[in-house]
This record gives sequence, structure tokens and C-alpha cells, in this order.
Amino acid sequence: MQVMEERTLKKNALRYNEYYNMQDIFDDLYRKSKEGKIFKDLYSIIVSEENIQLAYRNIKRNRGSHTAGTNHRTLEYWEDVPMEKFIIYIQSRLQYYIPQKVRRVEIPKPDGRKRPLGIPCIEDRIIQQCIKQVMEPVCEAKFHPYSFGFRPNRGTEHAIAYLYKQIQIDKRFHIVDIDIKGFFDNVNHSKLIKQIWTMGIHDKKLLSILKTMLKAEIEGIGIPTKGVPQGGILSPLLSNIVLNELDWWISNQWQTFEKTKHEYSTLGSKHRALKNTNLKEIYIVRYADDFKIICRKSKDAEKIFHATQQWLKERLGLEINPEKSKITNVKENYTEFLGYKIKAHKKKKKYVVKSKLTKKARKNVQKKIKAQVKVVQKHPTVKEIYKLNRIIAGEHNYYAYATLVNIDFGKINYNLSKCLETRLKDLAPKKKKQKGKRNKTEKKGYKTREYLKKYDEYKGRPRIISGIYMYPIYGVTTKTPLLLKQEICNYTPEGRKIIHNELGCINKDILNYLLANPSERQSIEFNDNRLSKYVAQKGMCPISGLPLDINMQVHHIKPKQEDGTDEYNNLIILSYEVHKLVHATKQETIEKYLNMVKLDDKAIKKLNKLRKSVGNTVVLNDD
Repeated sequence: MQVMEERTLKKNALRYNEYYNMQDIFDDLYRKSKEGKIFKDLYSIIVSEENIQLAYRNIKRNRGSHTAGTNHRTLEYWEDVPMEKFIIYIQSRLQYYIPQKVRRVEIPKPDGRKRPLGIPCIEDRIIQQCIKQVMEPVCEAKFHPYSFGFRPNRGTEHAIAYLYKQIQIDKRFHIVDIDIKGFFDNVNHSKLIKQIWTMGIHDKKLLSILKTMLKAEIEGIGIPTKGVPQGGILSPLLSNIVLNELDWWISNQWQTFEKTKHEYSTLGSKHRALKNTNLKEIYIVRYADDFKIICRKSKDAEKIFHATQQWLKERLGLEINPEKSKITNVKENYTEFLGYKIKAHKKKKKYVVKSKLTKKARKNVQKKIKAQVKVVQKHPTVKEIYKLNRIIAGEHNYYAYATLVNIDFGKINYNLSKCLETRLKDLAPKKKKQKGKRNKTEKKGYKTREYLKKYDEYKGRPRIISGIYMYPIYGVTTKTPLLLKQEICNYTPEGRKIIHNELGCINKDILNYLLANPSERQSIEFNDNRLSKYVAQKGMCPISGLPLDINMQVHHIKPKQEDGTDEYNNLIILSYEVHKLVHATKQETIEKYLNMVKLDDKAIKKLNKLRKSVGNTVVLNDD
């Protein structure tokens, strides 16, 4: 413990760039896992100071850090605690781990039912994050390439794109839909631990912690005997581990089948040879517990439907929902996936994908927009109008991959037209009275950058709410979903290069946080440009060159007190520490934050330019 304390004190002011010292370790774990190595000492990495500090930083970046557990604490409770004391606390908790009671909340589902969430205390969330950071590279190396839910750099778009490809390009039209009954509530704990062991994680200390974590007492319920509570940091990773076995069982029937007598020069030649065997030509695409098995032949679909039902029962102890499980020939009927209805539509001599929103999805979108319109009617503030526009834009973005999306949103717009007219009429521009002329409606209002870019070209009567243009509900066109580049990976230099070149460091959780949490005291222009700047800066602080988190600060280059505006070109987003450096006047404060971010000469010049603009003296780089 003495050595541990000395090391902690030595590293008590770990700099931002030192958080990424873990990258080499994660890369090594991923590489060794790919090679089939066994891991017997992951615990020592989990309890390292660097990993704990990285976990703290990642939790801080997450909006969930402001949600309290049963002990009523949020991350703010720990903000003023010295880092060395915090690290020792987490290490001691992990040494003899006993989880605190989990808070249970229920959130409404679109169909009116409630979804139970388990919210661990903030300290347990940090512990789970410590474990997740180390387990994820090991598991990512073993996960199937066509599972897309709750994994880094993957999303709905990739799952939809893959299904479209299977239908339209590869001409596979028989889809097996299997709905697992209460998946998250019925995961077998013992089986899950065995699956983790099979993945090569043989660290008995870590496995013991995971067993204890799964049996954390839930407030008002008691100690669970099965299931993975939704809401925990580790739950998505654990659920993917459970179903990864299903992915590979399906895939090894055909797609990744390798136990053949011959080597094949191409994938096509391999498939041609396999067609002469008794193997079933089937493929799987999965997003969390929602998955489809895609077949070329109806008889293969029948066989795999019954075989999968039996396999889930015998292997994982999971039942299927017979009312929602079926086989669909998409040349004749629609299949539903992630809120989309998908069918193969005959066009001339070939079949092309035709897709739209499911009835349930359309009702849900309509319900969300209507609920926010009611809020805007009662509270027509910049914040609430901003939220309404964000809901509309968010639904457009999610469903834009449907080929008939414009028709669906046209229907939604029509269904809401009376509601919009009635509830927002008092917030619309007033008619100007002119002598001897017909009264004209004043049409002045603020258009956000997003509105000008995405919606300004749409024809139709624009709706202005309290001087702000509302995004047109019907204003959406189809986008082509892109297949995932399988080379993209957080744990290889080549994979990260693709990410940085294409995405920078834009964090979807942070982006969603900005969308959902506009600054209440600021203008719509400010909030809109904050979002645009975050994307334009690729999620990076332009001074320190490090990723931004939710504590980022929007800085006015020309101060507002000197008539600086909220215009895009007058804003820059800085990390919390760099923003402190811009405004700091005391030397000890300047030295404190310089030690945290360690700027080079080029960055110091950029910093001094911003300091001069607010009337402060320049700082010198002593390094």
C-alpha cells in the first residue's frame, strides 16, 4: 500500500494527454485477444491510477454523471476531493467489492408500457467504467463483425445498410424474425460468467467482482437471481457477450465457415463450393437483442427458425415471443427492423429496397413532437423552441434511410397540422395593418445555420414561433445508409487513423448532450452555433488539441460587454482548463492550469491572442 500511495502522489495531477497513455495497453489487449491469448491479470490494469482517472474523465463526459443513485450523490460530490484520495477509495472498494444498492426507475415506452432501469450509485458507475475500459478491447477482438448495437463506431445506419445490401445486392429475400422474450431480465448469470471465461478472461478476481456486481441489490426488488439491469455502464457490453455466441453459431453455418477441405481463392468461389454441401446459406445482422437471420431459400429459413428457437432455449435459457417471431418473404411482405418497415419492391427486372417508418415509429414521432409543442405553448422560451427543433431534426436524421421517409413525415405533418395551428397561433407573427391594402403577415424570424443548410429550400408556409423559424416536419429526404468500414477500430493505429480522418473526436454522447441541453440563458443563435462549432472543431479544443467534454466552454472572441455577438465567427469552444487560462489574471491560477494542459509554443500563441482580445496580458511558456 505504501508503494501504491507513493505512486498515487507522484501522479496526482495526471495531465489530459496522460489519460491516453492507456491506449498502448488497450491496443496490446486487443492484439493479444485476436491471437487467442488468455488473460489472468486484468485486475492490475483495472486498479491502476491511469485507468481510474480515465474512468473518471469518461464518466464526467457522460450526462449520466449528474444522475444520483440510492446514496443521492452525483459526480459533483467528488469534484473537490484530492485525486490521490479518490484513487485510493476506488482501489480499496475494488479490493473487497460490495456494490451499493441500485436505484430503480421506470421510463415510459412508446407502447405505453414501462421499461425498468437500474441506476447504480456514482461510485459503482466509475468502478464499472474502470472494468469496461479494460474488458472492451478484449471483447471487441472476439465480437462478430455484423453486430452493431452498443459498440464503438457502430450504429443503426450500419445495421440498416447491411440489411439493404443483403436484400437488394445479394438477392436474399427470406428473413427470419426472432423476438427474445424479456432478454435483459432473463440473462443467466452463471452462463454469462462462462461466456466471459470462453472469451479468454480467466482473471478470477475480476470474475468474482462481476458475479458480485450482477447480484447487486435493487431498491424495492431485492437481490436478482438472473438478468442484466438496463442502465448500468457494463450492461451493454455484458449483453453483447451473451449474444455473441449466437452471432457466431449462425455465422459459422455458412458465412464464416472454415472447416473445409480446400482453400478458396475468393469468397465467391468458396460460396459456390459450399452450395454443393448441406450447409444453410444464412447471414445474421444484430443490433442489441434485435436481430434478423437472412436466407436465400425458404426451406433454410424454416430450418434455422426452429433451430434458433431450440438453441436459445437450450444454450442460453432464453424463450422467444411466438407472436412477434416469424419468417417473412420480403418480396411479398414487409419486415420490421429498428423502427423501419422494409420490403423488396419489383422494379423492371430486379428487386430494390422499399422502406418506410413502422406504424409504431410514426406514432411515436408524432407523440414526441406534439408533447414538445404543448410545452412550447405554455413556455415559449428559446430553450423550449430549440428543443422542439432538435426533436424534429433528430427524428429526420434517424429515419432518413427510409426510401419513403418524405411521405411518412408528410403524413405526420398533416396529422399535426391542427395541433400546430391551434397551439402556436398566439406565438406566430402578427399581421401588419396597412391603410387601403390587404393586411400582411410579418415574416421576420431567426433561421439557424442548420435551418439555412437543411430546410431553407423546402417550399411550403414556414412557421415562426416567437421570432424563431420552426423546422418543417415534412422537410426530409432519403439518404443512402453507408456500410461500416470493418477496418475502423479504436484499438489499432490504422483503425484510429480512419476515425480521426473522417470524424475527428466527435463524441456522440456529448453531441446528444448538447442537443438535449441548450444553454437556458443564451439565444437560439448561440445554442445553434455551439452545436455547429463542436462539429466543425471535430470535438477538439483548438488550443490544447485534446478532446472536449461536457464541461467545455463557449468563448466569445469579442466579449459581449464590448458588443460581441453570438455569431458563428465570434465563437470558439475551449476546454474548461483552457478557458480558465484565457480569463485568469492571478499568476498561481495561470501556472495551475498551464501544468494541467502543457501547451507548446504554437498553442501559447493562440492562447495569448484570445487573452489579448479580453484585455489580459500574455503568458510565457517556461518549458
